[in-house]
Amino acid sequence: MLQTEFDFTLPQGYVDDSGTLHREGKMRLATAMDEMLPLRDSRVKESSEYLIILILSRVVVSLGTLTEVDEKVIEKLFVADLTYLQELYNRVNQAEQLVFEGACPECGKKVTVPVNFQQAGR
Repeated sequence: MLQTEFDFTLPQGYVDDSGTLHREGKMRLATAMDEMLPLRDSRVKESSEYLIILILSRVVVSLGTLTEVDEKVIEKLFVADLTYLQELYNRVNQAEQLVFEGACPECGKKVTVPVNFQQAGR
């Protein structure tokens, strides 16, 4: 069965306006729309660094007892927590590395070569 939600614990934690610390949360797998819609946002057009804020605000589905995790919450995260969530996002949404398996025609040694479609044709 495909896992679509992932539990996490922030290294520092988000402190809300009442002083409550929130560290435990859930992130869901991203959809194509999660990555496309933020690109239309004027804040991203002004500063591309804002893209990760908007994406994380879409895929972090819970954080502690907060009723909503929006871009205002993500903006107020400590840098260590933002970095942690970016790395988690990349880990859970990264497709398995494609490889080409073959053998050297001269010596017969088996080789495995990673396929990088972004570099293809260059």
